[in-house]
Amino acid sequence: MTIVTRTDGGFDAACLEEAVSGVAESKGFSGTVRVTRHGEPVFTRAFGMASRRWSVPNACDTRFRVASVAKTFTAVAVLQLVERKQVGLDDALVGFVKEHMPQLDPRVTVHHALTMTAGIGDWFEEGSDDWEAEWAALTSSHPLYLLRSNKDYLLLFAGKQPHFPPGERHLYNGAAYILLGLLIESVTGRSFEEVLAEDVFARAGMSAAGFPALDDLGPDIAEGYLTTADSPTPYRTNHYATTPGPAADGGATCTAADLTAFAHALCHGRLLNEETTRLALTPQVDEREEKVRGYRWMYGFGLTHILDDEGTIVRWGHTGEEDGASARLYHYPQQDLDVAVLGNISWCAGDVGWALHDAIVGN
Repeated sequence: MTIVTRTDGGFDAACLEEAVSGVAESKGFSGTVRVTRHGEPVFTRAFGMASRRWSVPNACDTRFRVASVAKTFTAVAVLQLVERKQVGLDDALVGFVKEHMPQLDPRVTVHHALTMTAGIGDWFEEGSDDWEAEWAALTSSHPLYLLRSNKDYLLLFAGKQPHFPPGERHLYNGAAYILLGLLIESVTGRSFEEVLAEDVFARAGMSAAGFPALDDLGPDIAEGYLTTADSPTPYRTNHYATTPGPAADGGATCTAADLTAFAHALCHGRLLNEETTRLALTPQVDEREEKVRGYRWMYGFGLTHILDDEGTIVRWGHTGEEDGASARLYHYPQQDLDVAVLGNISWCAGDVGWALHDAIVGN
Protein backbone atom coordinates (compact mmCIF):
# COMPACT_ATOMS: atom_id res chain seq x y z
CA MET A 1 0.00 0.00 0.00
CA THR A 2 1.38 3.42 -1.01
CA ILE A 3 -0.04 6.84 -0.18
CA VAL A 4 1.15 10.13 -1.64
CA THR A 5 0.24 13.02 0.64
CA ARG A 6 2.17 16.00 -0.65
CA THR A 7 4.70 17.18 -3.21
CA ASP A 8 6.18 20.59 -3.95
CA GLY A 9 6.22 21.86 -7.51
CA GLY A 10 9.40 23.81 -6.81
CA PHE A 11 11.35 20.66 -6.05
CA ASP A 12 11.88 17.53 -8.10
CA ALA A 13 9.76 15.31 -5.88
CA ALA A 14 9.14 12.98 -8.84
CA CYS A 15 12.78 11.92 -8.65
CA LEU A 16 12.37 11.07 -4.97
CA GLU A 17 9.12 9.25 -5.63
CA GLU A 18 10.73 7.09 -8.29
CA ALA A 19 13.71 6.29 -6.07
CA VAL A 20 11.66 5.45 -3.00
CA SER A 21 8.85 3.53 -4.68
CA GLY A 22 11.13 1.17 -6.53
CA VAL A 23 13.18 0.23 -3.49
CA ALA A 24 10.20 0.11 -1.12
CA GLU A 25 8.26 -2.26 -3.32
CA SER A 26 11.20 -4.53 -4.15
CA LYS A 27 12.50 -4.72 -0.56
CA GLY A 28 9.15 -4.90 1.22
CA PHE A 29 9.61 -1.65 3.14
CA SER A 30 6.93 -0.94 5.75
CA GLY A 31 6.89 2.55 7.23
CA THR A 32 6.90 6.23 6.33
CA VAL A 33 9.23 8.53 4.43
CA ARG A 34 9.37 12.31 4.72
CA VAL A 35 11.60 14.88 3.04
CA THR A 36 11.50 18.57 3.89
CA ARG A 37 13.26 21.50 2.27
CA HIS A 38 13.82 24.70 4.28
CA GLY A 39 11.57 23.06 6.87
CA GLU A 40 8.64 22.56 4.49
CA PRO A 41 7.51 19.10 3.29
CA VAL A 42 8.26 18.28 -0.32
CA PHE A 43 7.72 14.52 -0.23
CA THR A 44 5.85 12.18 2.11
CA ARG A 45 4.78 8.58 1.64
CA ALA A 46 3.53 5.71 3.73
CA PHE A 47 3.94 2.01 2.97
CA GLY A 48 2.79 -1.22 4.53
CA MET A 49 0.92 -2.01 7.72
CA ALA A 50 1.10 -0.47 11.18
CA SER A 51 -0.81 -3.48 12.54
CA ARG A 52 -0.97 -6.73 10.63
CA ARG A 53 -3.10 -8.16 13.42
CA TRP A 54 -5.84 -5.56 12.88
CA SER A 55 -5.14 -4.63 9.22
CA VAL A 56 -4.27 -1.01 10.02
CA PRO A 57 -2.12 0.65 7.34
CA ASN A 58 0.81 2.90 8.11
CA ALA A 59 0.04 6.58 7.63
CA CYS A 60 2.30 9.60 7.40
CA ASP A 61 1.48 10.50 11.02
CA THR A 62 2.06 7.01 12.41
CA ARG A 63 4.52 6.91 15.30
CA PHE A 64 7.50 4.53 15.26
CA ARG A 65 10.29 3.56 17.60
CA VAL A 66 13.47 5.27 16.36
CA ALA A 67 16.07 3.12 18.20
CA SER A 68 19.54 4.70 18.18
CA VAL A 69 18.42 7.84 16.36
CA ALA A 70 17.45 8.90 19.89
CA LYS A 71 21.15 9.22 20.79
CA THR A 72 21.03 12.51 18.94
CA PHE A 73 18.33 13.77 21.32
CA THR A 74 20.46 12.76 24.32
CA ALA A 75 23.49 14.55 22.88
CA VAL A 76 21.52 17.78 22.44
CA ALA A 77 20.24 17.59 26.02
CA VAL A 78 23.82 17.23 27.29
CA LEU A 79 25.03 20.12 25.11
CA GLN A 80 22.26 22.27 26.58
CA LEU A 81 23.79 21.61 30.01
CA VAL A 82 27.22 22.48 28.60
CA GLU A 83 25.77 25.69 27.20
CA ARG A 84 24.38 26.58 30.63
CA LYS A 85 27.81 25.80 32.16
CA GLN A 86 26.33 23.10 34.36
CA VAL A 87 28.58 20.55 32.65
CA GLY A 88 31.96 20.88 30.94
CA LEU A 89 32.95 18.76 27.96
CA ASP A 90 36.30 18.06 29.62
CA ASP A 91 34.72 17.19 32.98
CA ALA A 92 35.27 13.67 34.28
CA LEU A 93 32.10 11.70 33.61
CA VAL A 94 32.46 9.78 36.88
CA GLY A 95 31.84 13.01 38.79
CA PHE A 96 28.23 12.91 37.57
CA VAL A 97 27.60 9.15 37.74
CA LYS A 98 29.66 8.11 40.77
CA GLU A 99 26.54 6.86 42.53
CA HIS A 100 25.94 4.39 39.70
CA MET A 101 29.45 3.53 38.48
CA PRO A 102 32.14 4.62 40.96
CA GLN A 103 34.76 2.47 39.27
CA LEU A 104 34.54 4.40 35.98
CA ASP A 105 37.98 5.50 34.76
CA PRO A 106 38.35 9.16 35.88
CA ARG A 107 40.07 9.92 32.59
CA VAL A 108 36.77 9.38 30.73
CA THR A 109 35.27 12.79 30.00
CA VAL A 110 31.84 13.94 28.89
CA HIS A 111 33.39 14.61 25.46
CA HIS A 112 34.61 11.00 25.26
CA ALA A 113 31.13 9.70 26.05
CA LEU A 114 29.43 11.94 23.49
CA THR A 115 31.86 11.02 20.71
CA MET A 116 32.05 7.33 21.66
CA THR A 117 35.78 7.49 22.30
CA ALA A 118 35.54 6.47 25.99
CA GLY A 119 36.64 2.90 25.28
CA ILE A 120 34.42 1.44 28.00
CA GLY A 121 32.77 -1.96 27.68
CA ASP A 122 29.29 -1.80 26.17
CA TRP A 123 26.09 -3.34 27.49
CA PHE A 124 26.00 -5.13 24.15
CA GLU A 125 29.00 -5.15 21.82
CA GLU A 126 27.40 -4.31 18.48
CA GLY A 127 30.68 -4.61 16.58
CA SER A 128 31.07 -8.29 17.39
CA ASP A 129 31.75 -10.65 14.48
CA ASP A 130 29.11 -13.00 15.87
CA TRP A 131 26.63 -10.47 17.25
CA GLU A 132 23.52 -12.57 16.53
CA ALA A 133 24.76 -15.44 18.71
CA GLU A 134 25.94 -13.02 21.39
CA TRP A 135 22.59 -11.21 21.38
CA ALA A 136 20.83 -14.55 21.79
CA ALA A 137 23.13 -15.38 24.72
CA LEU A 138 22.49 -12.00 26.33
CA THR A 139 18.73 -12.22 26.04
CA SER A 140 18.65 -15.76 27.43
CA SER A 141 20.62 -14.75 30.52
CA HIS A 142 19.18 -11.25 31.07
CA PRO A 143 15.44 -10.94 30.33
CA LEU A 144 14.86 -7.88 28.19
CA TYR A 145 11.62 -7.02 29.95
CA LEU A 146 13.69 -5.94 32.98
CA LEU A 147 15.45 -3.18 31.02
CA ARG A 148 13.05 -0.27 31.54
CA SER A 149 15.31 2.62 32.62
CA ASN A 150 18.90 3.78 32.19
CA LYS A 151 20.09 2.35 35.50
CA ASP A 152 18.72 -1.09 34.60
CA TYR A 153 21.53 -1.44 32.02
CA LEU A 154 24.38 -0.89 34.47
CA LEU A 155 24.73 -4.53 35.51
CA LEU A 156 25.38 -5.41 31.86
CA PHE A 157 28.49 -3.24 31.48
CA ALA A 158 29.66 -1.70 34.77
CA GLY A 159 32.02 -4.59 35.52
CA LYS A 160 33.47 -4.96 32.02
CA GLN A 161 37.07 -4.19 31.19
CA PRO A 162 37.67 -1.22 28.86
CA HIS A 163 38.59 -1.84 25.24
CA PHE A 164 41.23 0.90 25.08
CA PRO A 165 42.32 4.06 26.93
CA PRO A 166 39.95 7.04 26.72
CA GLY A 167 40.37 9.09 23.57
CA GLU A 168 42.39 6.53 21.62
CA ARG A 169 39.77 6.02 18.92
CA HIS A 170 36.04 5.78 18.17
CA LEU A 171 34.08 2.62 18.94
CA TYR A 172 30.30 2.62 18.75
CA ASN A 173 29.07 2.46 22.32
CA GLY A 174 25.57 2.57 23.79
CA ALA A 175 26.77 2.29 27.39
CA ALA A 176 28.38 5.73 27.19
CA TYR A 177 24.99 7.19 26.28
CA ILE A 178 23.32 5.31 29.14
CA LEU A 179 25.77 7.10 31.45
CA LEU A 180 24.98 10.42 29.75
CA GLY A 181 21.32 9.81 30.52
CA LEU A 182 22.22 9.31 34.18
CA LEU A 183 24.32 12.50 34.01
CA ILE A 184 21.28 14.42 32.77
CA GLU A 185 19.22 13.17 35.70
CA SER A 186 21.99 13.93 38.20
CA VAL A 187 22.51 17.51 37.01
CA THR A 188 18.86 18.49 36.47
CA GLY A 189 17.17 16.58 39.27
CA ARG A 190 14.53 15.52 36.76
CA SER A 191 13.92 12.25 34.97
CA PHE A 192 15.66 11.71 31.65
CA GLU A 193 12.30 11.43 29.88
CA GLU A 194 11.04 14.68 31.40
CA VAL A 195 14.16 16.60 30.39
CA LEU A 196 13.98 15.43 26.78
CA ALA A 197 10.23 16.05 26.54
CA GLU A 198 10.50 19.61 27.84
CA ASP A 199 13.92 20.77 26.66
CA VAL A 200 14.24 18.96 23.32
CA PHE A 201 10.90 17.71 21.99
CA ALA A 202 8.81 20.74 22.96
CA ARG A 203 11.40 23.26 21.77
CA ALA A 204 11.81 21.47 18.45
CA GLY A 205 8.05 21.25 17.81
CA MET A 206 8.06 17.44 18.02
CA SER A 207 4.41 17.29 19.04
CA ALA A 208 3.98 13.50 18.83
CA ALA A 209 7.35 12.44 20.25
CA GLY A 210 7.55 10.59 23.54
CA PHE A 211 8.69 7.52 25.43
CA PRO A 212 5.88 4.96 25.54
CA ALA A 213 7.06 1.50 26.52
CA LEU A 214 6.78 -1.28 23.98
CA ASP A 215 3.87 -2.78 25.90
CA ASP A 216 1.96 0.50 26.28
CA LEU A 217 -1.22 0.84 24.25
CA GLY A 218 -0.53 4.29 22.89
CA PRO A 219 -2.47 5.64 19.90
CA ASP A 220 -1.17 5.63 16.34
CA ILE A 221 1.96 3.57 17.14
CA ALA A 222 3.17 1.04 14.59
CA GLU A 223 3.68 -2.47 15.90
CA GLY A 224 7.20 -3.77 15.29
CA TYR A 225 7.77 -6.94 13.26
CA LEU A 226 10.52 -9.44 12.62
CA THR A 227 10.56 -11.57 9.50
CA THR A 228 10.62 -15.31 10.15
CA ALA A 229 11.73 -18.28 8.11
CA ASP A 230 10.55 -21.09 10.38
CA SER A 231 7.09 -19.95 11.41
CA PRO A 232 3.56 -20.51 10.09
CA THR A 233 3.40 -16.76 9.34
CA PRO A 234 6.07 -14.56 7.69
CA TYR A 235 6.13 -12.10 10.61
CA ARG A 236 6.09 -12.05 14.39
CA THR A 237 5.96 -9.09 16.74
CA ASN A 238 9.00 -7.71 18.53
CA HIS A 239 7.39 -7.80 21.99
CA TYR A 240 9.87 -10.40 23.25
CA ALA A 241 12.78 -9.36 21.06
CA THR A 242 13.77 -5.86 22.14
CA THR A 243 13.93 -3.67 25.24
CA PRO A 244 10.49 -2.48 26.34
CA GLY A 245 11.35 0.85 27.94
CA PRO A 246 13.18 3.95 26.73
CA ALA A 247 16.79 4.70 27.58
CA ALA A 248 19.33 7.37 26.66
CA ASP A 249 20.81 5.23 23.89
CA GLY A 250 17.45 4.59 22.19
CA GLY A 251 13.76 3.91 22.60
CA ALA A 252 11.98 7.17 21.77
CA THR A 253 8.85 7.06 19.61
CA CYS A 254 8.29 9.69 16.91
CA THR A 255 6.56 10.48 13.66
CA ALA A 256 8.58 11.28 10.57
CA ALA A 257 7.44 14.89 10.96
CA ASP A 258 8.91 14.92 14.48
CA LEU A 259 12.30 13.85 13.14
CA THR A 260 12.46 16.42 10.35
CA ALA A 261 11.29 19.09 12.83
CA PHE A 262 14.16 18.11 15.12
CA ALA A 263 16.76 18.36 12.36
CA HIS A 264 15.42 21.74 11.24
CA ALA A 265 15.34 23.06 14.82
CA LEU A 266 18.90 21.90 15.45
CA CYS A 267 20.20 23.56 12.28
CA HIS A 268 18.44 26.84 12.93
CA GLY A 269 19.33 27.46 16.55
CA ARG A 270 16.08 26.59 18.29
CA LEU A 271 17.71 23.97 20.51
CA LEU A 272 21.15 25.47 21.11
CA ASN A 273 22.71 28.90 20.74
CA GLU A 274 24.80 29.78 17.69
CA GLU A 275 28.14 28.78 19.17
CA THR A 276 26.91 25.48 20.59
CA THR A 277 24.99 24.68 17.41
CA ARG A 278 28.18 25.11 15.42
CA LEU A 279 29.96 22.78 17.86
CA ALA A 280 27.12 20.25 17.73
CA LEU A 281 27.36 20.05 13.93
CA THR A 282 31.16 19.73 13.77
CA PRO A 283 32.64 16.24 13.19
CA GLN A 284 35.00 15.18 15.97
CA VAL A 285 36.60 11.81 15.21
CA ASP A 286 36.92 9.30 12.37
CA GLU A 287 34.50 6.39 12.68
CA ARG A 288 36.71 4.18 10.53
CA GLU A 289 39.94 4.37 8.57
CA GLU A 290 38.57 3.39 5.19
CA LYS A 291 36.09 5.24 3.01
CA VAL A 292 32.63 3.76 2.49
CA ARG A 293 30.71 4.59 -0.68
CA GLY A 294 33.48 7.07 -1.44
CA TYR A 295 32.95 9.10 1.74
CA ARG A 296 34.96 9.76 4.85
CA TRP A 297 32.84 8.84 7.90
CA MET A 298 33.19 10.85 11.11
CA TYR A 299 31.29 10.91 14.41
CA GLY A 300 30.46 14.05 16.32
CA PHE A 301 28.08 14.65 19.20
CA GLY A 302 25.47 11.98 18.58
CA LEU A 303 25.74 12.45 14.82
CA THR A 304 27.48 10.62 11.98
CA HIS A 305 28.87 12.92 9.28
CA ILE A 306 29.90 11.84 5.79
CA LEU A 307 32.41 14.05 3.97
CA ASP A 308 33.52 14.23 0.34
CA ASP A 309 37.10 14.37 -0.93
CA GLU A 310 37.27 18.12 -0.29
CA GLY A 311 36.23 17.67 3.33
CA THR A 312 32.77 19.13 2.78
CA ILE A 313 29.99 17.64 4.90
CA VAL A 314 27.57 15.99 2.48
CA ARG A 315 25.20 14.65 5.14
CA TRP A 316 24.86 14.27 8.87
CA GLY A 317 22.42 12.24 10.90
CA HIS A 318 21.97 8.93 12.66
CA THR A 319 20.70 5.44 12.03
CA GLY A 320 18.59 3.29 14.32
CA GLU A 321 18.13 -0.47 14.27
CA GLU A 322 16.52 -2.86 16.71
CA ASP A 323 14.26 -5.86 16.25
CA GLY A 324 11.06 -4.52 14.71
CA ALA A 325 12.31 -0.93 14.26
CA SER A 326 14.47 0.63 11.57
CA ALA A 327 15.08 4.37 11.30
CA ARG A 328 17.12 6.99 9.47
CA LEU A 329 17.43 10.72 10.14
CA TYR A 330 19.56 12.70 7.68
CA HIS A 331 20.24 16.36 6.98
CA TYR A 332 21.84 17.55 3.72
CA PRO A 333 23.31 21.00 4.48
CA GLN A 334 24.06 21.99 0.89
CA GLN A 335 20.44 21.42 -0.14
CA ASP A 336 18.90 22.24 3.28
CA LEU A 337 17.00 18.96 3.06
CA ASP A 338 15.88 16.86 6.01
CA VAL A 339 15.10 13.17 5.50
CA ALA A 340 13.27 10.82 7.85
CA VAL A 341 12.73 7.13 7.11
CA LEU A 342 10.87 5.15 9.78
CA GLY A 343 10.10 1.46 9.46
CA ASN A 344 8.42 -1.20 11.58
CA ILE A 345 10.19 -4.26 10.13
CA SER A 346 13.77 -5.05 11.14
CA TRP A 347 16.48 -3.60 8.88
CA CYS A 348 14.05 -2.14 6.34
CA ALA A 349 15.02 1.57 6.30
CA GLY A 350 18.60 1.36 5.02
CA ASP A 351 17.94 0.70 1.34
CA VAL A 352 15.30 3.45 1.24
CA GLY A 353 17.72 5.86 2.88
CA TRP A 354 20.42 5.19 0.32
CA ALA A 355 17.96 5.43 -2.57
CA LEU A 356 17.00 8.90 -1.33
CA HIS A 357 20.65 9.80 -0.85
CA ASP A 358 21.53 8.91 -4.41
CA ALA A 359 18.56 10.86 -5.73
CA ILE A 360 19.51 13.91 -3.68
CA VAL A 361 23.25 14.09 -4.36
CA GLY A 362 23.08 12.68 -7.88
CA ASN A 363 25.17 9.54 -7.39
